[in-house]
Amino acid sequence: MTVAGRIEDYALIGDMQTAALVCRDGTADWLCLPRFDSHAAFAGLLGTEEHGFWRVGPAHPSGAAPPPADRRRYRGDSLVLESEWDTPRGTVRVIDFMPPREGAPQLIRIVEGVSGRVPMRSALRMRFSYGRVVPWVHKVGDRTVAVAGPDSVWFDTSADTFGKDLTTYSDFTVSPGDRVAFTISWQPSHREPPALPDPEGSLAATEEFWREWVEHCTYHGPYRDAVIRSLITLKALTYAPTGGIVAAPTTSLPEEIGGVRNWDYRYTWLRDAAITLSSLLRTGYREEARAWREWLLRAVAGDPENLQIMYGIAGERELGEAELPWLPGYENSTPVRVGNGAADQLQLDVYGEVTEALHLAHMTGLARNDYASVLQLRLIGYLEDHWNEPDEGIWEVRGPRRHFVHSKVMAWVAVDRTIKLIESGDVDGPLERWRELRDDIHRDVCEKGYDKERNTFTQSYGSKELDASLLLIPQMGFLPPDDKRVIGTIEAIQRELSTPDGFVLRYPTAGEEAGVDGLEGDEGAFLACSFWLADDLAMIGRVEEARDLFEKLLGLRNDLGLLAEEWDPRLQRQVGNFPQAFSHVPLIDTALRLTASSGFGG
Repeated sequence: MTVAGRIEDYALIGDMQTAALVCRDGTADWLCLPRFDSHAAFAGLLGTEEHGFWRVGPAHPSGAAPPPADRRRYRGDSLVLESEWDTPRGTVRVIDFMPPREGAPQLIRIVEGVSGRVPMRSALRMRFSYGRVVPWVHKVGDRTVAVAGPDSVWFDTSADTFGKDLTTYSDFTVSPGDRVAFTISWQPSHREPPALPDPEGSLAATEEFWREWVEHCTYHGPYRDAVIRSLITLKALTYAPTGGIVAAPTTSLPEEIGGVRNWDYRYTWLRDAAITLSSLLRTGYREEARAWREWLLRAVAGDPENLQIMYGIAGERELGEAELPWLPGYENSTPVRVGNGAADQLQLDVYGEVTEALHLAHMTGLARNDYASVLQLRLIGYLEDHWNEPDEGIWEVRGPRRHFVHSKVMAWVAVDRTIKLIESGDVDGPLERWRELRDDIHRDVCEKGYDKERNTFTQSYGSKELDASLLLIPQMGFLPPDDKRVIGTIEAIQRELSTPDGFVLRYPTAGEEAGVDGLEGDEGAFLACSFWLADDLAMIGRVEEARDLFEKLLGLRNDLGLLAEEWDPRLQRQVGNFPQAFSHVPLIDTALRLTASSGFGG
């Protein structure tokens, strides 16, 4: 039974409410409907074809899957995917996209003949509830519909179809200029059928949408292509109705192949969303930033003292974690998890990230929102009483709480940015008291989180371990880049947390033993941390070294410019959920810093 491809073999398409992953061989192995966090209708990514897929590609006489496409690309600066196969009988192109949603969510696939006469096959196997439920598939006039419980998916094509082995097939041949379209549309099963699709009109509208959106980008430096692709990816991960931003469109893609570090990322982490907002603001995308700020104010509402680290994409608070035992996992990486129990953790650093994002929005002239300022003051009021407590930290450890240095630094950031807001005259607050609080936090970190003998900050108070989040100390302005403690920390991380090829691990893991994060197993180099190192190197004047590292990181992207969460240096492949906002955001930030360091215009 066919199983999923390598993580980097996938392309992303989406409609800013959900997304599909399409493999090089033309198989859509992952699609949740109607939202990012809905149950998957194609879950083959985390199992086999038995758990749902849709393949369109050249027909093989034996019925086997087609080979990988010979070429694929996005059409210009868009999220429209083109895959091309050169076969003994000719060349064929498949165009895959999801139009920005106005009605029912749609995945459209257009087969176009390029040369010769190429036999083609479409094989569609719907499986609802993450591959567990086989729907009732039947004809309604010229349309095919799959129904189970609350879900229905309507399948429309001009090609002839037939059913076999609980799969809907279509066999056909294309010649030069022929275009054969296939569309699936989701609709609640109790509703009337969705409108008949217009594949060609939707294709034109989708290309126009992305063309107009990209025109707003204000970055024109030497890394523009990489920055644009990352921005498009971040836009695709934004849930348009609310402005919430998912960390990734997938769940349980492993941080270690065959391991247990498999998490659901289809939610809005305040940290990830806040840094995404910052990147969007710096590249000209104020509307997305405004929408996220409004999402934040709704999600936190009148209860900032009980701030969660993450919420659902509409602001939901209950994200209970569960396991799906019927799915064997990506390359047998179990358990497969949905929901995320880390939502209940205490992570004090998020107060800093949220406040920094609100501060940047204020500084860049985003229209003032009075409640945003009130929220910021209330967040600091909470931190004033709780900053010196242990927490689970940025990496969401499943072990005991600690006094993580990064959490304390970000608490300092929250207080510092709020002081700046008060000093600007826009709000009133206890300025002198909070200046003393800022000094107290700074002194505490420098006394308890710094190892004088090794000249480095450490992961937590009293520990010997290092942590790549310490690379953010100069970027957040906690200490200047030329401070000997900053330089010592950067060099210690290069010595102790870098892989042989120069990429950065988050922190030490312990293999078969439970490590500092409370979990067994290891993981790959964390790509965000590797970009942070490049940033720091540029900040301390080692610009060529920073550029070399940055360009090596760009080389890890797949052929479409996409990055997962981590890079496995042993297997030389991407690992973790994909594509990952927390990888694409620092790519943008580092490109901007290197551009500025080199004297190019932004």
